[in-house]
Amino acid sequence: MDLEVYDETNSVPADKLELVTNILNFAGKYIHLPENTEMSVTLMDNEHIHEINKQYRGVDKPTDVISFAIEEDNPDEVPIILPDDADFVLPKNIGDIMISMDKVKEQAAFLGHSEDRELGFLAVHGFLHLNGYDHMKAADEKVMFGLQKEILDAYGLKRE
Repeated sequence: MDLEVYDETNSVPADKLELVTNILNFAGKYIHLPENTEMSVTLMDNEHIHEINKQYRGVDKPTDVISFAIEEDNPDEVPIILPDDADFVLPKNIGDIMISMDKVKEQAAFLGHSEDRELGFLAVHGFLHLNGYDHMKAADEKVMFGLQKEILDAYGLKRE
């Protein structure tokens, strides 16, 4: 997977950036995403995620994670036409995840587990949203949260 991780805070330790990269690559393989899948993760503070949450979701408070899936089948979009003899495949960009590092710290302390576990949880949660999973209905929640737990456990970030 082509994954870009941005540290907007300029203060996230290298091991946390590596955790996000590793767990999302693991999750991509776990759900059998094509190798040419692209996505990004931006790690930010509560102030910036609050602005995004307010602007795009109409919620006037910071949140822990926001996912912006890219809709590939937009009828208003001009299609990219490749020549028949093209010897490459366009990558599939699934979207962007934003995670509040302030919320990672707050929620890890509140829930009594490590910041690594919380960061991994939020990254996988956002990743699953980008891949079409949701938790608006009880049946969907059971599927998404079950898969989320499977991925985190298999990676080694079990709930403590």
